[in-house]
Amino acid sequence: MGTANDVVLIDAGGTNIGSVHYALERLGVEAAMSDDPARIRAASHVILPGVGAAGPGMARLRQNGLDAVIRGLTQPVLGVCLGMQLLFEYSEEGDTPCLGVVRGQVRHFPRNNGLRVPHMGWNALAAECDDPLLDGLDNTDGHAYFVHSYAAPVGPDTLARSDYGMPFSTVVRRGNFCGMQFHPERSAAVGARLLGNFLKMQTS
Repeated sequence: MGTANDVVLIDAGGTNIGSVHYALERLGVEAAMSDDPARIRAASHVILPGVGAAGPGMARLRQNGLDAVIRGLTQPVLGVCLGMQLLFEYSEEGDTPCLGVVRGQVRHFPRNNGLRVPHMGWNALAAECDDPLLDGLDNTDGHAYFVHSYAAPVGPDTLARSDYGMPFSTVVRRGNFCGMQFHPERSAAVGARLLGNFLKMQTS
């Protein structure tokens, strides 16, 4: 394992990788960007960014064997936006089998509730339980920035949820695998706080 701040961003074509990198810089962390399995396994913390569609996202991971690499990681792993959705078992988007390290299936927002899709903008986060990943959430304004058309329902691995015509998971965790549906790099104090909490996590 590397040092406590040996963070690797998986370079799998996610268009938000640069903005996540800058968000980490603001926290004093200079993250490496890599698609090399050995470098990813050696990191203390791994982040899977992602913007786009589930099918192409999983295809990019499979091209370099990174799907198997991610499933085998034991250090803290964080999926962001599409990266969080890819941690689940399945996405309705493109009928895509995903990584399967978090329980549940990702579905399109209901099309008949009169709400605009994609869900875009600020929304409140509501904690479902106590977890170190949510430490200090009550000390912020509790809103985060979202851009997405697909969402994971509230389930056994949900730490926090939001509502947009239906309740959906905004922060999830199963063991060392964590996910944030919103964009922490664009979510002001909430995003910085939760990213910092992730960086404090240790390998169990």
